[in-house]
Amino acid sequence: MTGIGLDLLEIDRLALALARRPRLAERLFTAAERAFAAERGEPARHLAARFCAKEAVAKALALRDGDWHDVEVLGGGDGPPSVRLSGSAARRAEELGVEVLISLTHSKGMAGAVAMLK
Repeated sequence: MTGIGLDLLEIDRLALALARRPRLAERLFTAAERAFAAERGEPARHLAARFCAKEAVAKALALRDGDWHDVEVLGGGDGPPSVRLSGSAARRAEELGVEVLISLTHSKGMAGAVAMLK
């Protein structure tokens, strides 16, 4: 392991932000991430876990800039989650020579994610 990142978020906090600013979801999440969440009960819970993963990856990679879409969370339903990196996140991972692994979790009120660089 060469790096780790962790993030936690209150699910209601994200749900309220998305309700107040409808275009925020488009800015933070890819179309595939939004579709994944929309297909499940309590979409905000799944989006919150994905937001945490994006933050955890940014922390693990020590990213200073980039776009929220540079880290896309894949899977996480019946299979293990993974990330697809692009833009500055992909360049940073390549520069460090690492693979990024993630783990997601959520409860009734909180979502969280851990990113590990290998």
